[in-house]
Amino acid sequence: MQLPKESTLLRIFFGEEDTTADGTPLYQAIVAKAREMHMAGATVLRGPLGFGRSSVLHTAKILRLSQDLPIVVEIVDSSEKVEKLIPEIMEMTKSCLITTEKVQIIRYGDGD
Repeated sequence: MQLPKESTLLRIFFGEEDTTADGTPLYQAIVAKAREMHMAGATVLRGPLGFGRSSVLHTAKILRLSQDLPIVVEIVDSSEKVEKLIPEIMEMTKSCLITTEKVQIIRYGDGD
């Protein structure tokens, strides 16, 4: 698969405890949907500390494993594919932050 040199980075920010209507972890559902739509790839990042619209701090502490830690899903692909994925994500989510930005692809895969 080739990526256009000028592509789009999609980021979705939400909490680790967020799920879809059927109870699937939201990050898992987003990655599965991106794969189903033949996106170039997706990465899930788990943050040790963060806050969102509510201003409630979510943190990893020594005495507890986690407290709804921040999750960011990043997906890079053509603008057209990202635009088709966004409505799918909107249907899965209740509350999140979704951003896009233009990116330049330097290398994707082994460079062939």
